[in-house]
Amino acid sequence: MKKMFARLQPLAAAFAAETLRRLRNPTRRGVALSVAAIPGLLLLYALLLVPFTPSISDLRKAKEEKPASVLSIDGKELAVFKRANRDWVKLANMSPNVITALIATEDHRFYEHHGIDLKRTASAVFQTFTGDLQGGSTLTQQLARNMYPKEIGRSATVTRKIKEAITALKIEAVYTKDEILETYLNTVPFLYNAYGIQMAARTYFDKSADKLDVLESATLVGMLKGTSYYNPVLNPERATQRRNIVLAQMVKHGKLPEAKFQALKKRPLKVDFERQTEPLGPAPHFAQFVRRWLIEWADRNDYNIYADGLVVRTTIDSRLQAQANQALARQADKLQGVANGEWGPRTWAAKKDIVKAFVRESAEYKAARESDQTDEDVLKRLQADKDFMLALRQDKTRLQAGFVAMDPRNGHVRAWVGSRNFAQDPFDHVQQARRQPGSTFKPFVYGAAFENGARPTDSFMDGDVEIPLGNGAVWRPRDGTPASYAPMSLRDGLVYSKNTITAQVMQSVGPAKVASLAQAMGVRQSKLDVVPSLALGTSPVTLKEMVSAYSTIANSGSYIEPLLITSVEDRNGKVLETFQAAVPEQALSIPSAQVLLDVMRGVIDSGTGAGIRSRYGIQADVAGKTGTTQDNTDGWFVMMHSQLVAGAWVGFNDNRVTLSDYWGQGAHSALPIVGDFFQQALRTRVVDTNARFDAPRGSGRTGPSLEPVIDQVNDWLRGLFPSPSQPVTPRQPPAEEQAMPAYTPPPVNAPQPSYNPPVYSPPPVSASPPPGGDPRWESVPGARPMSGGGSGGGGGMTQPGVVIGLPQGERAPQYAPLPNGQVR
Repeated sequence: MKKMFARLQPLAAAFAAETLRRLRNPTRRGVALSVAAIPGLLLLYALLLVPFTPSISDLRKAKEEKPASVLSIDGKELAVFKRANRDWVKLANMSPNVITALIATEDHRFYEHHGIDLKRTASAVFQTFTGDLQGGSTLTQQLARNMYPKEIGRSATVTRKIKEAITALKIEAVYTKDEILETYLNTVPFLYNAYGIQMAARTYFDKSADKLDVLESATLVGMLKGTSYYNPVLNPERATQRRNIVLAQMVKHGKLPEAKFQALKKRPLKVDFERQTEPLGPAPHFAQFVRRWLIEWADRNDYNIYADGLVVRTTIDSRLQAQANQALARQADKLQGVANGEWGPRTWAAKKDIVKAFVRESAEYKAARESDQTDEDVLKRLQADKDFMLALRQDKTRLQAGFVAMDPRNGHVRAWVGSRNFAQDPFDHVQQARRQPGSTFKPFVYGAAFENGARPTDSFMDGDVEIPLGNGAVWRPRDGTPASYAPMSLRDGLVYSKNTITAQVMQSVGPAKVASLAQAMGVRQSKLDVVPSLALGTSPVTLKEMVSAYSTIANSGSYIEPLLITSVEDRNGKVLETFQAAVPEQALSIPSAQVLLDVMRGVIDSGTGAGIRSRYGIQADVAGKTGTTQDNTDGWFVMMHSQLVAGAWVGFNDNRVTLSDYWGQGAHSALPIVGDFFQQALRTRVVDTNARFDAPRGSGRTGPSLEPVIDQVNDWLRGLFPSPSQPVTPRQPPAEEQAMPAYTPPPVNAPQPSYNPPVYSPPPVSASPPPGGDPRWESVPGARPMSGGGSGGGGGMTQPGVVIGLPQGERAPQYAPLPNGQVR
């Protein structure tokens, strides 16, 4: 290599010397050759750039570009994933005034050239050399730049212009002239997140593109020279001048009479401005979940969600989704009125400390503090700002809610409402938010007890309870109502949501078994603190997890992982991948699940969920549970039907804001959403009123009941007089259930089976408890401080000096999954 460089070095030096000599003493022949070489070099450079421009196949693909769509199980569109906020409109459905103004102003020889206007290009080059910068791009070249901004670039360089010209020639080879016009007018940006002439017409004139008159068309076409500079909203004078130039170009090219131009140019600019937001669809939070999932799926399978026309079929039922939206909006709006009254100006002014905390957490406060203003000065100034304080109060006291419903028979999610308004609060309260479930967690405690051999008729004393935790700590759970100091059955303890009874049941079963059962039944993403207070729902969970776990109860103890997507298809309907429900896992034995469900029927019939019967008139076979956390921070309600399980959560994003003791209860906040929803679903027969659980009635009752007899009579009458639209068809249980005998309570002295559900280890989740304590926890003098974090609210926030843990010697058991076909 060194020898080669040594040989080439003299030759290179000689060539350089000869070149320098010719430059100093040019000849006519040399000048002519140099001038002739320039086009050749440019042509060579252009050929070298061809591979770096979009290919013909890319252009053909772009011509057929179609965004992915999301469909409900009944074929209704839930969402479309577009690149930008545009509404594609055919050329025939655009005002002729737009097309005339565009061609006259931007490219009057559009129908004569093949992508490059040589006359205009030469003129632009000459004008640029004389100091008057000219563009010279045809509509096709502009389209190339708009379609492929990354490949072509936007810098004012020779390389960009050459790439632009090459791509324009390719576009002309693939597209017709009308297709070029249609694509151009549908892709050009018009500010305010409006792309295309249709969105521009709606944004600036509140009309569709086919209704634009000459002045409106000229205004929009005039913006193309510089959308910000000629913005008719912020710069009306410039926009008017540019509009008149467009009209003059139309006159110049014979598209507008001179007399009409003279009259039109005097007219004022009339803009009817309104920002156009992308349509959210009926299930925006669900759609965002699907978008994130589909992007990952498309990356793995080499598809583009914005261009390949993918069709995603989901489990959402459009009818149930609409009913869920209506129920949540209707009930949440009523509760917002209550919140506005409870957190009115007087209440707000009285809560000085918390309001100061809100102010200090605001972006305005932080920005002022960064500019070296004192805390006192910033607080004084912001609290004196009426607009700021009003906006802060409205933001903090805006009630939020979440709702989800799924089919317990197959895990299909049928409805999903993540918040009251996606545009105002895109945070998803179904899957993202983790809140303390309160008493809705209690069924796991009783389910573990029934699995251990306990009976609904077993009783504990309804009185003051003290549960030693070791190291001098004592847990004293309390109820909102006075104790009766009389024996109370397990059934009544769950029906009437007694904390003291539940705590004693938890003590007898052990927190480890309750946590393991809850995980096996569906609480699989959230971390559960294995402590006694878990019985009262102190560990934050998601609404989706709770509804999934209740679906396990409704499905005779068999857990099925929630399913949201059933298939992905290409634009031609070819199925690319299908998704089936997961294999069921028997988390709770069928007899125990049936007893638990029957006890929870009592919650609806006579307990804390009785409003379902009395207020909403629902007489179907349903069961459920309410839940309320400390200081009414969270309100919950989950209800089970054999065909559908639905749950709602209500609260505020900031848990320092709460409702009163009455309205903050789950029975008065969350229950109305579920009740309203089921009322509509049953009335419209989307859900069968006559469908029944497999669990026999009376198995969870304290004493004799006539309900089984009444149910048999009702079934006999329904058989004689079936509904003309919905004949009664008894649901056949799975094969492994058909062999199971009906549940009969075990003898009093029967040995208690050990609880042995499948193992599930949730991923570690860090969660910090919200501020505030719980009066149900009391410190014991001399107790050592608690190590680590504790759960707050709901059933017992640990105070300093209290230690919570498993009873001495107890450890979480390890379980092996059951063989196929066996149940516990």
